Amino acid sequence: MSIQLTLPDGSVRSYEDGATGLDVATSIGAGLARAAVAVTLDGETLDLNRPLDHDGALSVVTENTEEGRFVLRHSAAHVMAQAVLDLYPGATYAIGPPITDGFYYDFDIGRPFTPEDLDRIEARMEEIIEIDQSFVRESLSIDDALEMFSDHPFKSEIIRGVDEAEGAGENEVSIYRNDAFVDLCRGPHVPSTGRLKAVKLMRSAGAYWRGDENKPQLQRIYGTAWEDRKALRKYLNRLEEAAKRDHRKLGTKLDLYSFPSDLGSGLAVWHPKGGLLRKEIEDYSRRTHLANGYEYVVSPHVAKADLWETSGHLQFYAEGMYPAMELDGGQQYYVKPMNCPFHILIYKSRSRSYRELPLRLFELGTVYRYERSGVVHGLLRARGFTQDDSHIFTTFEQMPGELQSLLDFVLMVLRDFGFEEFEADLSTRDPEKSIGSDELWEVAEAALAKALETAELPYQMAHGEGSFYGPKIDIHVKDAIGRRWQLSTIQLDFAQPENFKLTYTSSENVRERPVMIHRALLGSVERFVAVLVEHYAGAFPAWLAPVQVTIVPVADRHEDYAFEVAGDLKEAGVRVEVDTADETVGEKIRRAITQKHPAILVVGDRDVEDRTVGLRLREDEGEQRGIPLGEAVARLAERSAPPR
Repeated sequence: MSIQLTLPDGSVRSYEDGATGLDVATSIGAGLARAAVAVTLDGETLDLNRPLDHDGALSVVTENTEEGRFVLRHSAAHVMAQAVLDLYPGATYAIGPPITDGFYYDFDIGRPFTPEDLDRIEARMEEIIEIDQSFVRESLSIDDALEMFSDHPFKSEIIRGVDEAEGAGENEVSIYRNDAFVDLCRGPHVPSTGRLKAVKLMRSAGAYWRGDENKPQLQRIYGTAWEDRKALRKYLNRLEEAAKRDHRKLGTKLDLYSFPSDLGSGLAVWHPKGGLLRKEIEDYSRRTHLANGYEYVVSPHVAKADLWETSGHLQFYAEGMYPAMELDGGQQYYVKPMNCPFHILIYKSRSRSYRELPLRLFELGTVYRYERSGVVHGLLRARGFTQDDSHIFTTFEQMPGELQSLLDFVLMVLRDFGFEEFEADLSTRDPEKSIGSDELWEVAEAALAKALETAELPYQMAHGEGSFYGPKIDIHVKDAIGRRWQLSTIQLDFAQPENFKLTYTSSENVRERPVMIHRALLGSVERFVAVLVEHYAGAFPAWLAPVQVTIVPVADRHEDYAFEVAGDLKEAGVRVEVDTADETVGEKIRRAITQKHPAILVVGDRDVEDRTVGLRLREDEGEQRGIPLGEAVARLAERSAPPR
């Protein structure tokens, strides 16, 4: 008996029933077999040595792909757990998933891990890898699994959760063995530990079980695994570069913002230079939105509980909201975690006609979300932040065209800020957790997919991961060192128009329900600034730089002319400072370079006499002398002007 497998090139090959993924890879080529770590059959990822028992579409997963690295890291997490249990008798283990660029595993050994512990664990992992133990998959009943892991409470809790979800006696769980070690796991894994060629442990930290601060605190070890030593070195170099670009450190170095302890966790104050940077971003946002058919609105920071009950936030988002304030004789008010209900109230403030749609409302609205202290991270994960928030109300017929227009607008803006590499995720309907008609979802998902394809934007399908109230697109950018940042979201919402009973009058004079689209372009101003700081390493494009030109007088007698030059530049719209410190010219130039100012003008005796300047641009080596003042002002004004 044979099975028919369709390969990625469209060819169909026959194999004996029970052939493994490795058999298929070997039949295609020896090189592919050496690089293979798993296969996918009809979308399900399987171990290389697992028998294939039905026809389907098959592809080989190689170690140098993201899918392959996922398998490597998953396997490395198991080896780390094996090493910890070998070295620390009585230790219990919880979960150990692969994550972006690495993996982790949570343990309880009765104390925190030390750096010396990590060295021991990594050395033991190398021994296990050298032995080249085979990963062997088995299936167990719930009862047998509970007996096997009876000494490990976290594993037992997971198994009982599976039992409750699936029904007692009706389900099995899978385990993987390598040598005497056994772990509860769905897989897949590499064929044997020897396939792990480049593994390194990074750090340890406390982590609550299930992320719940009311549950035991475990010790989490983070590691990374790659297909070879070269890839590992490249990653470690990227981490080193990322550390240099850390927006928290650069924010202090460049005097942009700070996080005073008096404020509380997750809140920042903006210093004058940071305020200028932020103002440029916000001014650009307002100007560009208004030029592209948006209407600017403003909403308050608090609202009565009634509004959040109607919107559903109190039912579905209460944990992310700050506690209520009791005012007006016991009436509860909440600071806003989102801007959307306010924009809905603006739409609902009067009757609407189809002639007004699409209606695009835009706000730079500050919101407040109670993020747990363990996840707060500078400006990237804050408790108070300003969103460039838009809500668009359209007819059902207008929706596809509006989605295309929205995506084009998003990409235009991100390109203006210097990003060129984009990817997207398209999250679709979960049939068991969604509202709205099948037709509405199908049209919406098709429209989002078409918009992505028209924009020639690479995207992945996230099947069933859409919100219950509509599908969405998440847009990611790649920064200067290859990191992926999720920035923009275009989210359809079929729930809020129902919750608030929104209507418009159609061309047939019938009351219809509009479609609502949420759109956060930058995500939040704070997070976007953090991404920009790390992308540019603080060396912003001239139009964004808080100080665009530094003027360095050679001696005190040149200061009057330096301020005259500064006046001309300011009149031309250039942000400029004159460095009058009692230091050498070289020291002043080095300070301006350290502060990453885009241009430096040096003025001396000949410049005063001839009304010229010496010009140093950040991207050029050396200094251009004797440039006429008018020419220098024009050049600097042009390069300092914002896009559009």
